[in-house]
Amino acid sequence: MTRTALITGITGQDGAYLSQLLLEKGYTVHGTARPSSTDNFWRIAPFLDRLHIHRADLLDQGSLIRLLDRCQPDEVYNLAAMSYVPTSFEQPLLTGEVTALGVARMLEAIRIIKPDIRFYQASSSEMFGATKDQTQDETTAFHPRSPYGIAKCYGHWTTVNYREAYGIYGCSGILFNHESPLRGEQFVTRKITLAAARIKLGLQEKLFLGNLEARRDWGYAADYVQAMWQMLQQEEPSDYVIGTGQQHSVQQFAEMAFEKVGLDWKRYVEIDSSLLRPTDVVNLCGNAEKAKERLGWTPKVSCKELAEIMVEADLARLSPKDQSNVST
Repeated sequence: MTRTALITGITGQDGAYLSQLLLEKGYTVHGTARPSSTDNFWRIAPFLDRLHIHRADLLDQGSLIRLLDRCQPDEVYNLAAMSYVPTSFEQPLLTGEVTALGVARMLEAIRIIKPDIRFYQASSSEMFGATKDQTQDETTAFHPRSPYGIAKCYGHWTTVNYREAYGIYGCSGILFNHESPLRGEQFVTRKITLAAARIKLGLQEKLFLGNLEARRDWGYAADYVQAMWQMLQQEEPSDYVIGTGQQHSVQQFAEMAFEKVGLDWKRYVEIDSSLLRPTDVVNLCGNAEKAKERLGWTPKVSCKELAEIMVEADLARLSPKDQSNVST
């Protein structure tokens, strides 16, 4: 029997990789796009004709109830959020409405319409924030350092509460930073790889970055959506940290990206203090032993391989036939 999945945030990086994975597994896949948003379907364009796209919004409880009633999904993956950390400082209330309360609205809709749905919540390593632990696992205390991280904590604990109070099959994946050629250009990894490609091709002269010492656990998004799916296939719901266990600084990522195109990063990277956050997270590294033991999940792509994959994709996008369409 064909299973049905609903993905909020289907047009984003994770939504695109996850929808492709589920289609390959024979699912009927539904996804949401906000009514007020400009259609941004380029990530899912290769298989858009196989998806069912609906207008719904995590700000609107009624739209979620009607959506679940119409689709009757077996699995819901809540990937939609205000996901750019710097913007959360500029729009903290909207971040809370979407990234925090949006989770409660979806879970309440599930409780009302179809309580046997299996629910995945996209939690984040940003919840750990200023932790003093060298590595973070499912038992590490949260200390968020941004409105985004705070909102993700609310969504995480709301999922736990609905699991314990109502018996909802709810899992949270505490995913550490995961990147790909589908990453938005505002995120630092994609900003770096795109700049390396553009500078190599003579389309850009400098790359301006903020905190070069910030360290992250960077993995490949295509690996991480596999873990999302595996979580909902277990007999009992639980929460899982998903990461590589390897840490690199922004500077190291820049070095790897520029090395791929044969350039010395130090000649092109400059610090812009306006890009620094009011409060920053400097040390995140995930311990995914639980996922390895229970799900059999391990990352396949290293950080260096990831940087190379992203640079190669940006070089391909910026090939001479496409250069007239490249924005500065």
